[in-house]
Amino acid sequence: MSTVNRTNEDRTRVQEFFGARAAGWDRKFPGDGPAFATAVGEFGVGPGDRVLDAGCGTGRALTPLRAAVGPSGTVLGVDLTARMLAAAREAGRDADGTLLCADVARLPLRDGTLDAVFAAGLIAHLAEPESNLRELARVVRPGGRLALFHPIGRAALAARHGRELTPDDLRAEPNLRPLLAGSGWEMTSYADEDDRFLVLAARRP
Repeated sequence: MSTVNRTNEDRTRVQEFFGARAAGWDRKFPGDGPAFATAVGEFGVGPGDRVLDAGCGTGRALTPLRAAVGPSGTVLGVDLTARMLAAAREAGRDADGTLLCADVARLPLRDGTLDAVFAAGLIAHLAEPESNLRELARVVRPGGRLALFHPIGRAALAARHGRELTPDDLRAEPNLRPLLAGSGWEMTSYADEDDRFLVLAARRP
């Protein structure tokens, strides 16, 4: 099977999975808002910055990102699933950022356009993690930032899904650090706790 076909199948799988859950997504995880706000605060973006929320889903990061970058900044939310973006609009979060239905594997942005990328829950759904992270690096200026976030840690998430952590978990630090390094990023901090997973990285020159 060709890479193109695999990519199309992956896109369809993601769209079907999240499309079926979009309408009830925020109700299913009603307490995540403060965790998003705290993560954006630790991310360190500031007034005037140009930020992408990659795989933005229902847009839960858009409001704290807008608060961080202010009226002079740019917030762009990109997601592959149109129904997730519709849920974001229904929640009024399009007031905080421009929403775009697009694939993070092929972003319609010029090289070095952004100061930062925030990605909540994204990495587990990347079909080709190294090349996909490299695409995120492409659109960020040298020295720009990346945040890989989840509102609960790896162990808590595994327990939620009834499975155990394994050494090949992509988000384990020994796996993630070289993956980022090979994709144009340098990990600057790693936190995997019960109530959050937050990895910060800088765009290498």
